[in-house]
Amino acid sequence: MAANNRRMSGKKGAQVGSGGKRRRGLEGKGPTPPAEMRKGHAKQRAAAAKTRRAQGRTPQRRGGGRSASEMVVGRNPVVEALRGGVPASTLYVQQFIDNDERVREALQLAAERGGINLMEAPRPELDRMTNGLNHQGLVLQVPPYEYAHPEDLLDAAAEEGEDPLVVALDGVTDPRNLGAVVRSVSAFGGHGVVVPERRSAGMTAGAWKTSAGTAARTPVARATNLTRTLEAYKKAGLTVVGLAADGEAEIGELQALAGPVVIVVGSEGKGLSRLVGETCDFRVRIPMPGGAESLNAGVAAGIVLYEAARRRS
Repeated sequence: MAANNRRMSGKKGAQVGSGGKRRRGLEGKGPTPPAEMRKGHAKQRAAAAKTRRAQGRTPQRRGGGRSASEMVVGRNPVVEALRGGVPASTLYVQQFIDNDERVREALQLAAERGGINLMEAPRPELDRMTNGLNHQGLVLQVPPYEYAHPEDLLDAAAEEGEDPLVVALDGVTDPRNLGAVVRSVSAFGGHGVVVPERRSAGMTAGAWKTSAGTAARTPVARATNLTRTLEAYKKAGLTVVGLAADGEAEIGELQALAGPVVIVVGSEGKGLSRLVGETCDFRVRIPMPGGAESLNAGVAAGIVLYEAARRRS
C-alpha cells in the first residue's frame, strides 16, 4: 500500500495550495469610485480646486523649467523692447555715449518702469557681452522666462471653474507667431499655450513684444514630449483638435469646441507632424473661400479660439 502511494504521488513532501488567493481574486475590487475621487479626472481637478478656494490656498505649481537669459542690442531694438513691456533686469549704457533722443527715451522708460538696474560700462565690455554685435551703446538684459508645467494649465482652468481651453504649437519656430498666439489665447479666455522643448519657438524678447503685454498673464508651458502631453490631456478629459488643411470637418461643425479642448496648430509649411496628427481626436480645417493655401499659426489659432469662445458664451 505504501508503494502504491509513492507511485501515485509525483512530488515529495506536502502539497502547497493557493492559500485562498484564488478565492480572493474572484471577489473583485469593489465598486468604481466616483469621478471626483479618480486621480487625473476633470471632475477630480474641479473638486480639488473648489477645496483650495474654500481654504484660501493656491495650487502647487510644478514648473516647466527656465529659458536662458537674452540680450537685446541696439538703440532702436532696446527702445522698442522697453515700449513693448518686455521684462528686463539691467540696461547697460556705454560710457561717454552720444546722448541722442533714443538713448534719452531708453533711460526714461527704464526709470519709469522701475526694477531695472542702470549700469554704465566701457565699450570693450559691451563688445565682449554681445560677442561683437553692433550694440550702438545700449544693451538690455532680459531675464530667463519661467515656463509653466502643462498640468498647471488644467489646474488654472479648474481654479476658475471653467473647461480647459489650451493651444499647443507643433513645429512653430517663429517667436512672433508664439507671441501672437499668446495674445489670442488671452483675448478669447484661454488658459495657456504649450510648446515643445525642442525645435520650437520660445518666449524670447520678440515673442514678448508681439504678445503686447499679454504674456504677463497668460502662461506658456513647455512639454518634454508633445505627443505624450497630448495623450495625458486626453486622459484628463480634453478633446485634442488638430488644424489641418485636409481635415475631415470644418471648425464650424465641431461641437467639441464647446467643452474641454486643446487646439493643436502646426507650422505654416509642414503642418502637423505625423505622431501629433495621429494623436488628435479630430482633424479640422478652416474654410478659406479666397483660396489661400495656409494661414500662419497666429491667425489660425485666433480663428479657432474665436469659434470656441463663441460656443462657450
